[in-house]
Amino acid sequence: MKEINNNKYLSTSEVATILGISRVAVFQKIKAGLIPAEKIGRNYAVKVGDLTKALEKTLTEDRKKEIDEAVKKVVDEYGKTLRMLGKE
Repeated sequence: MKEINNNKYLSTSEVATILGISRVAVFQKIKAGLIPAEKIGRNYAVKVGDLTKALEKTLTEDRKKEIDEAVKKVVDEYGKTLRMLGKE
């Protein structure tokens, strides 16, 4: 982590390690606007605060529960069909 003008920055490698994804995936998220970053020289740097904000936009516990319930409903209603399709 480097500090420039009282702002703490993370390299794309550090962001990848924190998120448990590859550097390529970090670059894709930066280009998609999911992770705000600044180009410093030839490299991108992510402010610690911006990464925190980006992570806050991830799924909330309530949203995760909604998704789990929807998956359970689909499996309950279409489980037999899904198993048949899986055998094809």
